[in-house]
Amino acid sequence: MKRRSTIGAGLAAAVLAASTSLASAAEKDLVVGVSDALTGPAAVYGVPQARAVELAAEEVNAAGGIRLGEDTYKITVLSYDDKANPTEASNSVRKLIDRDGARFLLGFCCSGATGAVASFIQNEDAVMLVGNAAERSITTRGIDNLVRTRPPADYTGAAAGTFVASKGHKRVAVIGALETSFYAMYVDAFEREFVKGGGEIVTREAFGLKDRDMSPQLTKIRALEPDALLVVGYVEPAAFVYRQSVELGLDVPRYGFTSGSEEQFLRVASSEQMEGVWDLRPTELTLQSTGETGRAYHENFTARFGVQPSPSSPYAYDQLYALRDAILKAGTVEDAAAVAKALRDLPVPKEAVMQYIPIDGRMFDGNGQAYTTNGAFQWQDGAWVFVQELPSVAEDYSRFLSSIDG
Repeated sequence: MKRRSTIGAGLAAAVLAASTSLASAAEKDLVVGVSDALTGPAAVYGVPQARAVELAAEEVNAAGGIRLGEDTYKITVLSYDDKANPTEASNSVRKLIDRDGARFLLGFCCSGATGAVASFIQNEDAVMLVGNAAERSITTRGIDNLVRTRPPADYTGAAAGTFVASKGHKRVAVIGALETSFYAMYVDAFEREFVKGGGEIVTREAFGLKDRDMSPQLTKIRALEPDALLVVGYVEPAAFVYRQSVELGLDVPRYGFTSGSEEQFLRVASSEQMEGVWDLRPTELTLQSTGETGRAYHENFTARFGVQPSPSSPYAYDQLYALRDAILKAGTVEDAAAVAKALRDLPVPKEAVMQYIPIDGRMFDGNGQAYTTNGAFQWQDGAWVFVQELPSVAEDYSRFLSSIDG
């Protein structure tokens, strides 16, 4: 009896141990926060980003989640609308960290809102992955727990200036949201390289992000007789500029920096009014410029949400996969500093849609900045067509970024 009892006790202990092991190996919830512009003019960038994070999380969960030892983490995405407003963004992130327990923060399409969060994130037990926001200073502040997937605006603006000069233009008129710092930064870099090519900027005309009638500025530009037009701004106001330039008979080549999809532009301008327009931007998603991974992303996004993804939305999709790989490399979801450190040592995830240029074999350089190639896209017969890469050297720009203090 004693032996049987002993055996019985052993079996009970084994069952208990197995039960404990099963309990510890149960699925656990990993909260990932998204702060982005889900309403307002910037929603053309923020909504596709939030959806891209959701899509990537569903894919990771469907593939079994994130396995750390005996634990498996399934991702739950919590999204808040920051309206591209600095105060709203700060409040959204505070809620995600303090109330929802989120250590990992994704999204961030717009520079003003992102800059506000970046100003305090270094003091938090959290990791911030920035997407579409292009203000350069976001990755010059030496913030160890912040990385960004999109290259800064001036990295692309310089390449655009060289490209437009190569087209033989000498007098370019600029119209755009020039009170927004990263658009002004793009134009400054554009002008610097354009002047080297023998050109000049004949005027800079500004519009607000919510403006819809740009005919006064375009009438002034027409009187100056430029040989090309450069448009920088959100998709909707830029589309009004393209439409109204045709209506006013301003018949010059038009270049832009917008990252809007065909569907977004066609809400305002006809395909005929868009014909021939160039968009000079990072080599973001178009079916002509992407590989198998990008085409799968486009197909899955369209099937999941009923609309096509915007060109810049993969910045957020790639954030989630970079985060997954960093968690696996760090071996923890509790130690945010370890995950942030692991992000800086990662190669580009195999699921990444954007065509990143690794620096020393890593997706992010020492500033936490990732780089893509830059590209020239032209509207042809109702669609953006990738025409060519723009000249840009990521290693040189990375060294320049490292030389900036703050």
